[in-house]
Amino acid sequence: MKLYHHPLSGHAHRARLFVSLLGLPHELIEVDLKAGAHKTPEFLALNPFGQVPVLDDNGVVIADSNAILVYLAKKAGRTEWLPEDPRGAAAVQRWLSVAAGEVAYGPAAARLVTVFGAKYNPEEVIARAHTLLARLESHLTDHDWLVGTNPTIADVALYSYVARAPEGNVDLSGYPAVNAFLRRIEALPGFVPFVQTPAGLAA
Repeated sequence: MKLYHHPLSGHAHRARLFVSLLGLPHELIEVDLKAGAHKTPEFLALNPFGQVPVLDDNGVVIADSNAILVYLAKKAGRTEWLPEDPRGAAAVQRWLSVAAGEVAYGPAAARLVTVFGAKYNPEEVIARAHTLLARLESHLTDHDWLVGTNPTIADVALYSYVARAPEGNVDLSGYPAVNAFLRRIEALPGFVPFVQTPAGLAA
């Protein structure tokens, strides 16, 4: 099993974190984004969108971080990470949509501005991040995990960019339940940290 990743990509960290939490043997292959390795014909054959992460499981190629989480949970038969019941599966999917939407256009976008020089409006994406964090804080005040009573791939999908939100000038200090949630994930056996970048409030 090969995982194509980049250490500064929160999307790639999602996949790397989950494969480690599952304890699956894998080979990490770093894709040099600065050198344009994600735009080479060889990489585009794996993922025509030219994005990391990509999982190559003995010829079964899965692109997109959330799709990789689903694939790994299903392949490993780990229903605690991805419930089989309709209500649980739908609840996880809802948070995967949040990861692809509100997280991507909030804390992830804010971090892209400071770490990668993206041309987003900083005030706009930081405001979106705080809207999301307020909703997460409300939910996590009464719940240890996003879905049910144990961690699922929903928690993995949200962790990386929320944990590194300060790098995008998004202050987490006013969200005690969110911070406690991040510490719970970091305490899981097999946890691997997302590299810290000295940017934004983390500078």
